[in-house]
Amino acid sequence: MNYLSGWQNFYVIVGSSGGALIGLQFVVIALMAGTRMRTNDESIGAFGTPNVVHFGGALAISAIMTAPWPTLSAIAVAIGLFGLGGLIYSMIVLRRARRQTLYRPVFEDWLWFVILPFIVYAALVVAAIFLRISTQTALFVIGGAALGLLFIGIHNAWDTVTYVVANRSEATTEATESTENTEAENRT
Repeated sequence: MNYLSGWQNFYVIVGSSGGALIGLQFVVIALMAGTRMRTNDESIGAFGTPNVVHFGGALAISAIMTAPWPTLSAIAVAIGLFGLGGLIYSMIVLRRARRQTLYRPVFEDWLWFVILPFIVYAALVVAAIFLRISTQTALFVIGGAALGLLFIGIHNAWDTVTYVVANRSEATTEATESTENTEAENRT
């Protein structure tokens, strides 16, 4: 399949980046565990796990697109099933974000954690349908989707880290003030 040979380096870069960023996300979660911030499975499922899934998605698309498939139809089936799985997962994230109670999402959260991933996974389904009809265009849509998942994961991971740092600073300030007030009360 000659038309895929020009994409090999692209998918090596995207897939490697996705794999490396999965590792960094584990570090972020470990650092969050070391803070005194309140968290629960619902909020991690809504705002932490999707990052790993999107990074893994970029890695999976890269693996699918560099595998030695015998036909375009096989690639279309694999990408189409992956896209459908992503659409289902987007609905799960939507439900988790609505059910969690520790954080009230704003529009930007809905955009980056639900809407954009849904669009990317839908684009994969559409690209799979048109892969045999308009191969070149579909290949660019698939490549854009892989890159999109990578950027969505990067944005969301950064958003999570900045939220943790900001709230950790507030918690540390509150704890310090509380300790100082207690010490002042004890001296009087």
